Amino acid sequence: MPARATDARRAAVLGKPIAHSLSPVLHRAAYESLGLTDWSYDRFEIDEAALPGFLDGLGPEWAGLSLTMPLKRAVIPLVDEISETAASVDAVNTVVLTGDGRRLGDNTDIPGMVAALREHGIEQVESAAILGAGATASSALAALARICTGQVVAYVRSDARAAEMRRWGERLDVDVRTADWDDAEQALRAPLVIATTPAGTTDALAAAVPERPTTLFDVLYEPWPTELAARWSMFGGAVVSGLDLLVHQAVLQVEQMTGRSPAPLEAMRQAGEKALAAR
Repeated sequence: MPARATDARRAAVLGKPIAHSLSPVLHRAAYESLGLTDWSYDRFEIDEAALPGFLDGLGPEWAGLSLTMPLKRAVIPLVDEISETAASVDAVNTVVLTGDGRRLGDNTDIPGMVAALREHGIEQVESAAILGAGATASSALAALARICTGQVVAYVRSDARAAEMRRWGERLDVDVRTADWDDAEQALRAPLVIATTPAGTTDALAAAVPERPTTLFDVLYEPWPTELAARWSMFGGAVVSGLDLLVHQAVLQVEQMTGRSPAPLEAMRQAGEKALAAR
């Protein structure tokens, strides 16, 4: 029997590793602000092999799941339906569990990126640069498909990565040109720079920040600020952080899982900032 709206509800974030995920902090802050005292949000370390069994074991009290690596693609065959946004990048980071037992997959990273940029006044750009070519870079391309009117240059380390980014560009209808990572300093002069690389990768670029930088979107939130973001801010450029992205995508998750809108953006952001400061 499906759980009633007044029953205790559960949600969680799954992935491996998962211990340092900020999602529980953000979602719990939202529940508190919304007065959802019977809702709980946990974290579970789950890999691809364990995912099917975990999903099959969920009871009717479950409302939704947040997914991080390595599960964003592994979950696709395990859901009943995925949104166009998720299908565009073959990545699901949100599963909503309905009262009739259906699993609905979505991707809130892409609209979360767009919302984070808009919060910083970026509605549209004529061109952009992406540093990196992993899964986050494909989401960045999907976000740029909504706001970039011209070419996107992706700076990558290998021919295979370059080919992959060009394929994503064709799929997402984005004009993508690839360039060698050794020339990544040139990226810093683009109207919008999106850094999607692991911690420390862009540190060497900090010294090359131009005197009048534009906007940097660095998807990292720990450690923060990155050397590149700190130098960018010092020169007066606008910086969008990984925490901005994390909060905006979590806002959309909370709204989908709880049916309550708008989710409390500022309360969630403050909780995330407090948690990071305590680490």
